[in-house]
Amino acid sequence: MIVILTALDLEHAAVREHLADVRPHHQAAGTVFDVGRLARRPGCRVALASIGMGNSAAATITERAITEFRPAAVLFVGIAGGLRDWIALGDVVVATRVYAPHGGRQDGDEFLARPRAWDTSHRLEQLARLVDRRGGWGADVAVHFDPVAAGEVVLNSTTSPLNEQLRLHYNDAVAVEMESAGVAQAGHLNDATPTITVRGICDRADGHKADADAAGLQPLAARHAAAFVAALVAEHDDAAEERAPGRVPDDRGPTYHNSATDQANVGAQVGVVNGNVTFGAAPGTREGR
Repeated sequence: MIVILTALDLEHAAVREHLADVRPHHQAAGTVFDVGRLARRPGCRVALASIGMGNSAAATITERAITEFRPAAVLFVGIAGGLRDWIALGDVVVATRVYAPHGGRQDGDEFLARPRAWDTSHRLEQLARLVDRRGGWGADVAVHFDPVAAGEVVLNSTTSPLNEQLRLHYNDAVAVEMESAGVAQAGHLNDATPTITVRGICDRADGHKADADAAGLQPLAARHAAAFVAALVAEHDDAAEERAPGRVPDDRGPTYHNSATDQANVGAQVGVVNGNVTFGAAPGTREGR
């Protein structure tokens, strides 16, 4: 089981397009999940929920989802504001680290940062990079692997104190949003459940958000992120099958079956032998005593 969470209904709808056989699942505290199967992998079960904006809600619902489904991973999918000019609108950002930028102490005019950060699951990041290298996952846009900042404020200004705080203290963050810190914290506190964030860039957080929204960039960016996540979930499913107990990787060479019966003794059962082979009496026989 994989859990996918979104903040907005348009993000939920973008992910829902990649699922089949969906039915509602009512969690005891009231959260409704859509439980179905990945359309391209009928054997891969997915639970999907739209939880609203903010890290607090994200942390709460992530905890509920982990308790309810015990998933192999939790993925947060959606849109974000870009913080770098070299990231095009519509591009996908896979978070390698999530920052919670609002931790700190205000001392007079001085802000003293007290950073919180969570690194993305190594396995999930590696699978995401594999999906990117293979390509063909559904959108002709660039995929960037960089940190993101997940605060409590919608950023739409390049001159605001928050923008300056990000520049000074979280300088490698390339996108800003409002949920991933909650997801990462909940996963960390719940048996280190692997989490990853995938975001489509819908605006530049530069004061022109309304223009970008009017141009339809929110649903476009959400579809790009959802398509990448669908490919990532499929890759995760394939990798889980390869790691399944009892499965022998294809590169381990041939296997051999011993069909000897009754009183037969098998002296050697091999594929390739280098050197001399000496045959003698089997241990325990009259000749071998």
